[in-house]
Amino acid sequence: MAEDQTGIDPEQRSWIGKLKKVLSNGRPSDLKGLLELLRDAKQSDLLDADTCGIIEGALQVSTMQVRDIMIPRSRSVLVSTSMPVREMLEMVAGASHSRFPVIEGNVDNVIGILLAKDLLPLCLTGIEDGFKLKKIIRPATFVPESRQLNVLLKEFRERRSHMAIVVDDYGSVSGIITIEDVLEQIVGEIQDETDREENGHIKRFDERNHIVKALTPISDFNEYFATGLDERECSTIGGILLQKFGHIPKQGESARIDRYLVTVMNADSRQIKLLKVTLLGNGLHREGSSQDG
Repeated sequence: MAEDQTGIDPEQRSWIGKLKKVLSNGRPSDLKGLLELLRDAKQSDLLDADTCGIIEGALQVSTMQVRDIMIPRSRSVLVSTSMPVREMLEMVAGASHSRFPVIEGNVDNVIGILLAKDLLPLCLTGIEDGFKLKKIIRPATFVPESRQLNVLLKEFRERRSHMAIVVDDYGSVSGIITIEDVLEQIVGEIQDETDREENGHIKRFDERNHIVKALTPISDFNEYFATGLDERECSTIGGILLQKFGHIPKQGESARIDRYLVTVMNADSRQIKLLKVTLLGNGLHREGSSQDG
């Protein structure tokens, strides 16, 4: 397409004009206002749905903390320096992960990170009596539970690291977090051929709280939480929430499902991404219970 006298492609100038029109209502004073402008831009066809979703996700990570999405210590796969070499190799091979925290003595004493690829020489040359795990581990990065995700992502990039050890206020290890965990809050779920579906949707945080991906199939949710949600109406727990709210909920909105309070932790203008499921009351299961109104 020919350029006009200003040297700008008319189609591009039209896009810029549309964007200026969206922003003409005034500059947003907070994150909520900025998100509303983004959604207006999507409605005006200035941004496609995927682009808008990624921008919203990038903005929302600044309101989320490491504790919101970390993998709890109880669900982390740890390697101990006291492990026999063959046992360690078998565990690493069966875990389908590429990085493992290495502990010495107790779980709060993380001394480094093991990369699975660094064990390849053992597979090629055989197990040697002189093998020393400490010689091949990488330095570990430690972050507090309260660290904001956008800050952590910057640190991951600056340090060129992919995993961090999460510690609580007392310095005890409470879990781990990876760069993939953070990126999923921006671009959506990332899966590869080694991901195990049954372990990827629901993460136990403590006795009463779980972090659940909105894409969790209803059958998996029912099985894990002993609920009786109707699989015929919706295929995912996010779909159930959409029906319940009647709109795409924003971060912080919550609804009661069975004996659980489900709170939206991350969502954009297209879909719900991440949920917090909290057990209410005394946790006694009611036979035949269903969604509360």
